[in-house]
Amino acid sequence: MNVLTALAASLGLLCAGTAAAADCECLWRGGFADVQAEADLVVTGEVIAGKGNSIDLQVERQLRGDEPGQTVRVWLKAADYCRPERDRFPPGSRWVMALERIDEQVPGGFNPHTPNISYGAWVITALSSCGGFWLSLVGERVTGNLVDAPRWDHAPNMNPVLLDLIAAYVRGELSQDALREAAAEDPALRELILDTRAFLRDGE
Repeated sequence: MNVLTALAASLGLLCAGTAAAADCECLWRGGFADVQAEADLVVTGEVIAGKGNSIDLQVERQLRGDEPGQTVRVWLKAADYCRPERDRFPPGSRWVMALERIDEQVPGGFNPHTPNISYGAWVITALSSCGGFWLSLVGERVTGNLVDAPRWDHAPNMNPVLLDLIAAYVRGELSQDALREAAAEDPALRELILDTRAFLRDGE
């Protein structure tokens, strides 16, 4: 492959990436610690069903907002809407979600020819991908883009944080500094992991 061919191939890949990114354009609004304050509803729950571009979340705990009921329908990626793909939230998985209300009808938001796909009906919640609007919940510990994590990384390495700490932060009873400290990766644990890997390598 000569230089011109390689350059053309590189430009093609760059254009393809730009086109893909252009499907959704939004500014990064911050980690969960920042964006949860803007959300209309903050809950924890388990995904019990998924269809089209929506999931049904069985609410386990309400951290803030109006009474959501036992189940919340959450609208996800459709067209160029900046929302995560439904496949990210399989049935049985549990999450902390900071949800936004859809307070107006979206023109063309429902197409009778594709009844499983919608931009979201009026007064139903949607999940944005423009920040850390969701955290993975396993047992009573959460991980995700909580605080000071890289932009657009929704699953960074972090120390799992107790759900009760997240709830206290949402209520305004815990500082962001305390949350940051809880989420910081334990350096002693990190060193132990590295030492263990080195030991296993040497023993091969």
